[in-house]
Order: sequence, then structure tokens, then C-alpha cells
Amino acid sequence: MKLNERSVAHYATCDSPTDHAGFLRKRVERHHHHGHHGTSYQRRWFVLKGNLLFYFEERESREPVGLVVLEGCTVELCEAAEEFAFAIRFDDAGAKAYVLVADGQASMEAWVKALSRASFDYMRLVVRELEKQLEEACTSLAACRRSPRRSSLGRKRHLSNPALPPVQEKPPVLENGYSTWSSGPDRDGHTKPPPLPPRRRSAIGSSVPALQESPVSPETTCFAKLHHWYGQEIAALRQEWQERQKRGHP
Repeated sequence: MKLNERSVAHYATCDSPTDHAGFLRKRVERHHHHGHHGTSYQRRWFVLKGNLLFYFEERESREPVGLVVLEGCTVELCEAAEEFAFAIRFDDAGAKAYVLVADGQASMEAWVKALSRASFDYMRLVVRELEKQLEEACTSLAACRRSPRRSSLGRKRHLSNPALPPVQEKPPVLENGYSTWSSGPDRDGHTKPPPLPPRRRSAIGSSVPALQESPVSPETTCFAKLHHWYGQEIAALRQEWQERQKRGHP
């Protein structure tokens, strides 16, 4: 693979985000048919951008002195005389390996982790896993939307027999002892009439006869009949009050 040196040098020093950077000691191992040949360690400033690992002579250097393309390789700990050593080895036979030495355990672990995640092969695995998780999430969401939602709406089912229809909650009781009246339709579609007020008993010895039960059936919603019925009660109470005034009883 051919790289444009100017473009690579510009990318190494431009303001693009850096994945990892720091000093490492580097040694190159070359594999020959007679055995291994290694160079001495050199301290270099390393910069990781994507799958490209640049190294400079100094931190302030304007151009890199080398580049490692992190494709088709593995990053592993290696046995070396130096502590905190790890290596970048390529799959191709005869390819050179890079042995790197960090300044400490934490630095070594951070570099191994960053370099292992730099290749496109690793990014493909990550993308596949994310696509799988997204597909599972979409399937779960679609199943939740298809399932019917259960809503209590103030209803309770019989505990002894769940097959029975739900029991309507009792209406709340106000401070004056009367229940609230809902004008909504009942199960048969009829509008419910308002509840009748409590009946007053006729005073003992009063000449006012007791009123009969309301002729208004639950199915009757005629306002004129309701007005006439309640008017009878008011007229009877007024007549009773007048008679008590005549007898001298307030």
C-alpha cells in the first residue's frame, strides 16, 4: 500500500483528534531465515490517530520519522529483559515486529488497549455488535407496541373469580355526606338521573301528608317532572312551617 508522504506528514501534525500519545522506547525486530535480528531501543514520541501510529524524535518535532499502519497485526505482551514491554506483530511472514516499552504498568495497559482497538477489523466487529443490539431493541419496541395495554381506570376485578366483570369503584363522599353525581351514560347507554335528596319525615301531628316516593324512574330524564317533584317537597315544607307559626312554635 502506497501512502502520500506529504499528506501523511500533514495528518500527523494537524489539529485532528489524537486517540493516544506519549513517550515509548522502541526496538524493531526483523525476521530473517537465519534468525531474529533486533536493533537497540530508541526513545520516541508516539501519536496514535485512527489506525495510524506515528512516532517522532521529540515531542516538538514537526515531522514524524516513522509510521506503523495497524492493520493485519496483533498487540500482545512480550517477554523481554525490560519491564512493561509489549509488541506489535504482523501476520505476514518475514514482517518486522515493533517491541515497545512503557514507563509504567498503567501506561503499558493504556497503550495496549488503545492499539488493540485501532484497526478497522476491530471497528467492524463493534459496528456489527451495535447493529445487532439496535435490531433487538427495534424488535422489542415493536412487540411492546403490538401488545394491548392494560388500564385499570378505577376498576377492580373480583379476586375470587377474575372472569367476572370489573367492579366499579364507589364514588367519593363529600363533606356534607352526599356522593358526587356523574352525568355520563350507564352500561346500557342511558344518561343517569341525579340522586334524590334524603326524605324529610313529617312532624308528628302535622296535617301535611307525607310525600310519595319519586315517580321518576332511572330511565326518565325529563326536567319538567323533576322540577315538579322537588317543588312539591318545597311547598309541603313551607306549609308545615306556616302551621307551626300559627301554633306559636318557631
